[in-house]
Amino acid sequence: MEATKKRFAKIERKTNETQIAVEINLDGEGKSTISTGVPFMDHMLDLFMKHGLFDGSITANGDTYIDDHHTTEDLGIVLGQAIKEALGDKKGIKRYGNAFVPMDDALAQVIIDCSNRPHLEFRVDIPTDKVGTFDTELVHEFLWKFALEARMNVHVIVPYGHNAHHIIEAIFKALARAIDDAVSIDPRVKGVPSTKGLLT
Repeated sequence: MEATKKRFAKIERKTNETQIAVEINLDGEGKSTISTGVPFMDHMLDLFMKHGLFDGSITANGDTYIDDHHTTEDLGIVLGQAIKEALGDKKGIKRYGNAFVPMDDALAQVIIDCSNRPHLEFRVDIPTDKVGTFDTELVHEFLWKFALEARMNVHVIVPYGHNAHHIIEAIFKALARAIDDAVSIDPRVKGVPSTKGLLT
């Protein structure tokens, strides 16, 4: 990657339900500021930025007095859009990424293809409906909207685990590491890694 080429994006989205702003540098050190109004998502996104070595900020102001659904969903949308924009033409990237992350009793695997063919395969059994006040079904909602807007094929597999917090934390860490792997530059790759000649 050329030293002068910055893989950075800033995306803002405002609706009657939420106001979301994401800034992300794909070639960072894991430094970020997170404030979403959903404490559990603050924790997960902080882990995501740290373990993906992404720099930036994620802020949200949403109708959490109703529940966390709209904010969590829209965070997936905007974060996906920001990563897609930061990737640019995708020239020189590895394209595929894979990460296994254990968290105490839980093991998560995430596989990524920056294919421009969005898909989420979610093979996860989360044993409780809530972690604190957070609805655990929103993990799927976040990941599906993220995959759609990032234009990525995302496979999430949790073969075992009994603590819901540990399972979700392992997923977010593995997601971060798999994306970092997929978007990393391989000097052997000339152009985009596709026989079709494009990934956009």
